[in-house]
Amino acid sequence: MDEETERLDALTQQAGRWLALSASPAERHTTAVVAGPYDRVAWRDVYARSAALRELAAQLLTRHAHAPDLLADVFLCAYQAAPRLRDSTVMAPSRLLHHQVVTALTQSPGFAALRRDTAGDAYAAAMAVLAQASALRGLLERSREVRERTGRADRARQEAEAAAAAVGEALRQAAEKADGQGQVPAPVAAAVRRAVGAAEAAEDEARREDGAAGQAMAAAVPGIRSAARNAASAAAEAVRQEAALMRAWGVDAGETERMPFEERARLAERLRSGRLARWAELIGRFRQMAAGERARKVEHATGELVGVTLGDDLSRVIPSELAVLGVPELRAVFAARYAAGELMLYDSRGEQGTGRGAVIACVDTSHSMYAEGPGGVTREAWSKACALALLDQARHAGRDFVGILFSAADKLQVFRFPGDRPARVTDVLDFAETFLGGGTDFQRPLGTAAKILEEEFDDASRARGDIVLITDDACEVSETWTRLWNEIKRRLDFRLFGIAIATPGTATASGSVLESLCDNLRTVDDLTDVHTTADLFRVI
Repeated sequence: MDEETERLDALTQQAGRWLALSASPAERHTTAVVAGPYDRVAWRDVYARSAALRELAAQLLTRHAHAPDLLADVFLCAYQAAPRLRDSTVMAPSRLLHHQVVTALTQSPGFAALRRDTAGDAYAAAMAVLAQASALRGLLERSREVRERTGRADRARQEAEAAAAAVGEALRQAAEKADGQGQVPAPVAAAVRRAVGAAEAAEDEARREDGAAGQAMAAAVPGIRSAARNAASAAAEAVRQEAALMRAWGVDAGETERMPFEERARLAERLRSGRLARWAELIGRFRQMAAGERARKVEHATGELVGVTLGDDLSRVIPSELAVLGVPELRAVFAARYAAGELMLYDSRGEQGTGRGAVIACVDTSHSMYAEGPGGVTREAWSKACALALLDQARHAGRDFVGILFSAADKLQVFRFPGDRPARVTDVLDFAETFLGGGTDFQRPLGTAAKILEEEFDDASRARGDIVLITDDACEVSETWTRLWNEIKRRLDFRLFGIAIATPGTATASGSVLESLCDNLRTVDDLTDVHTTADLFRVI
């Protein structure tokens, strides 16, 4: 063979390994969580809509050039029903830290609790990411060496792949220069050998950097796991608190999932920062208690279920008695027991039957209602919680609800919630957060409530409405007003329940204004005890 030429097949054999690498370099993924098109669209959409997520990404970019990919992985872990992680061997070295973070997240005890509230809910998953912001900042700060090492490994791997590609290019040029006998000029062959040598050196360097990155990652793993556990717990608690806040205000999961992202974010912020945000737990307790009292009612009967008795009231027959009618041979037995008054009936006790007209809550918002009582609960918070439970009660019964906020004679605001349509949560919040201040006057709010019931009676022929007056004070009413009040009360057949909150004994004493006006008056001294009004929800 000519000293100035070499054969192409020998060069090809020598560079065969690098030629194969240049033809099909290993795929290196930049995201640790396997995501389909729908998942990727969900992340892009929530990222575009959330200024808080974009701000967090900008902050993290000062510490880590690939922060958006990390946030996407954390989001997908919370969002997907069953997140699946790639094998670490197919990850780009610079994203191995992401892989370790999400692995630690998914293995942390709090992760399962977190995903119960976030799976399939892009907003909740985004909130989970934001709740972990502090932990992610700290983690990136503490993992600086890991990020530097994996960054070097990533660059070394890219250089090795580029060197392999250079071998392929050198061989291509050698093939073009080869003659009919497969002989390649010496300079071209030398270029192939140099490319192969560079590829070998780059591969060796990539292996060294991979090893150094692996050692740095192994040293950082305990800290990453600890930070991930804390982050998952913090996120689960934040998501749980917001879900509880939504439930306390009567916003169910289906309603929030249908809300546009921006509207839901504004609602959550309003609930967290509103005047009554501190008392969300109290509001939720009232609503749960009212629901429990509803469950104790007997259908078509009033009061509290206390047992079973005998009689002939078909409206209170227990189901097992009615089942007898399904057996033709036993119908005569049923008829005989009915005639003898020996059917088994639900036995209940309580007050007169529930109303059919609107439920109207007249809530005192005078200055004194802002005072704090036992447990730091304000009289306003207690009264608003009770009023919101009454709203639930009315909606459950298909009755209209009206909230009348009052203080002095010139200060009154009316909020209407028709029973035939859902109550908008923003309207409920407006009602709950409005506080008028000033003195106390009963005549105008009660007169307004009576007028509303009169309009309802005239328009829909519905009587037997219920008015609940919630106040911490007493005031005088004129004889003329009292006479008119009694007349319209008899005509419309409505009831007035009074709840006196932390009032002096004289305000509710025998012969007082409250005692004379109300059909049912109760005094609340302990503002932390929601059960003081429990029976109210069985008769309204």
